[in-house]
Amino acid sequence: MKSYSRNLWAAASLCVAIGLGCVVSCQHSRPPTSEPTWLPADRGLRSVAEFAVIADPDERSRALFLEVAKVLQHDRCVNCHPAGERPLQGSGAPHQPLVVRGEDGFGAPALGCDTCHGESSYLNMPGSPHWQLAPLEMAWEAKSARAICQQIQDPQRNGGKSPAELADHVAHDELVGYGWAPPAHLEPAPGNQRLLGQLFQAWLDSGAVCPE
Repeated sequence: MKSYSRNLWAAASLCVAIGLGCVVSCQHSRPPTSEPTWLPADRGLRSVAEFAVIADPDERSRALFLEVAKVLQHDRCVNCHPAGERPLQGSGAPHQPLVVRGEDGFGAPALGCDTCHGESSYLNMPGSPHWQLAPLEMAWEAKSARAICQQIQDPQRNGGKSPAELADHVAHDELVGYGWAPPAHLEPAPGNQRLLGQLFQAWLDSGAVCPE
């Protein structure tokens, strides 16, 4: 009887050991949770990773947008978001020769934007596919970072875009990408488009809080 009990105890212990071994093995076999791969800082634009040290979520969100605003308020961006009927060029000077916005942002019928601006920059002439001005309701010339932040979250003033559509526009639109591929005599926007896309998405994910 004692021998039977010892054998039963040994068998039970073996089953427990095998079960624990399976649990440990299964835990080790699970693929690790993937962490975001943040791009490094680039030419004056900080990496998303640098904002992790800001403990307060709202403060971190505001700081992320201020970083995004370094691009949005740069001449390469503002020149196509003017407050008037005339585009800007260079460091925010009125466009020469005199051209106008037109009804659809593509210029006057007899002198459309594509008369001079091609699919890409050539010599001193800026260019990109679908070269045009942003609609007047999307103008942010001379606006503060806070005002721009509030504007781009308003579908009435952001082209009717959802947050996801805004993120895609910022990260992938070819006309936005021109900001980093201007003619040699013009200063490109800070950072690069992929980095801006990551910063913008991180701002959305953090609650899209606007700076004070």
